[in-house]
Amino acid sequence: MKNVRLSSILAVLFPVLVHAQSYTWSTLAGLPPQVGTADGSANDARFHYPTGLVSDPAGNLYVCDTFNHTIRKVAPDGSATTLAGLAGVSGTADGIGAAARFNNPQGIAIDAARNLYVADRLNFTVRKITPAGAVTTLAGLARSSGSTDGTGGGARFNNPWGIAVAADGTVYVSDRLNHTIRKVTANGDVTTFAGLVGTVGSTDGPALDARFNFPSGLTLGPDGSLFVADSNNYTVRRIAPDGIVSTFAGTARISGTTNATGAAARFTVIYELAFDAAGDLYVADFTYNRVRKISPAAEVSTFAGNSAGRGSVNGTGLVARFFQPNGIARGADGNI
Repeated sequence: MKNVRLSSILAVLFPVLVHAQSYTWSTLAGLPPQVGTADGSANDARFHYPTGLVSDPAGNLYVCDTFNHTIRKVAPDGSATTLAGLAGVSGTADGIGAAARFNNPQGIAIDAARNLYVADRLNFTVRKITPAGAVTTLAGLARSSGSTDGTGGGARFNNPWGIAVAADGTVYVSDRLNHTIRKVTANGDVTTFAGLVGTVGSTDGPALDARFNFPSGLTLGPDGSLFVADSNNYTVRRIAPDGIVSTFAGTARISGTTNATGAAARFTVIYELAFDAAGDLYVADFTYNRVRKISPAAEVSTFAGNSAGRGSVNGTGLVARFFQPNGIARGADGNI
């Protein structure tokens, strides 16, 4: 009874800490700090700068293995296989599995039919991968950067980074070096959804009047709002279903590590975001080497990692260590 009472008191006094302590962080696949390309069991698998992550309903994790130019699949037991691309070989080819080529893939998302969408960053394209591993180019022209709206190969991107798929199949892409958010339909029609091409800023307001500063990760909230890791503004932005952009947490161009609510919170460079079923938002705080949590009321807390700095330590809650966390995803089982 004493332990129950103590935990109840702690939950009242330190709700964030108690919740964080319920999560134990472990290495699912790979062996830090070893770099490589190997498929295999959890401890035998090797990656080279894994970034974007997404999970399917069966608990499989799909990973942009950026510097290997591949898309990897990690099963719930941690075993890794290469779904598409050829390790260490960049290129632009569409094809099935190892016949396809990517160039620094960065962001990844999944639709209801389990098709994957990839922001193929240095090819300046958006790619689609079927569950069978067939890769096609949905929008953009390989190795041709720009900002043109258009259909399929007639559209242009400049360093596409984050990607998210809405329930209706609409794909959203953060066009990082254009400082815009682009919208791609199922047939590859590309339009500028928010921001102004080539214009850096932090203005909130109607989507096309809003300004961003190297936007990166994207994720969709429970109400259909699109949340943006506005990395060089050190903020999390929200684009509501009516197209109005607001700053959800942080203050533009003021970096820091403060846990607080809304504009009083501070972030360093953040790259990726993910929601849980309760509507809490998790942030990979890249420079801070921590995972942050933002409640629906915009209360920011440190969810994992601590002031001891970066590392690869497994452990519960704030004991865990990270080294420049980049991608983040939540599985159907509640694991992050």
